[in-house]
Amino acid sequence: MATKQSSAEKRHRQSEERRLRNKAVKSAVRTSVKKFVSAVQKKDTADAEASFKEMIKKLDSAAQKGIINKKAAARKKSRMQILLNNFKSA
Repeated sequence: MATKQSSAEKRHRQSEERRLRNKAVKSAVRTSVKKFVSAVQKKDTADAEASFKEMIKKLDSAAQKGIINKKAAARKKSRMQILLNNFKSA
């Protein structure tokens, strides 16, 4: 950690807070994706639909905040939508 300059110490504190916040958001996104995939594997339609909506919200929120790339979020949403559509049609 910076020891001499207060501005450097402040930047360090800020970056640490942001890192922890970003880590929590990424973790929540990954958890919601896993929850959706497990609902599809269990063939639980209602739970899959609900967890899909929650996952989309979390992905969009993370992409808007710049925590994950917008195109990565779009790619993930597209793949999960395909998974849901195949699950419904089967």
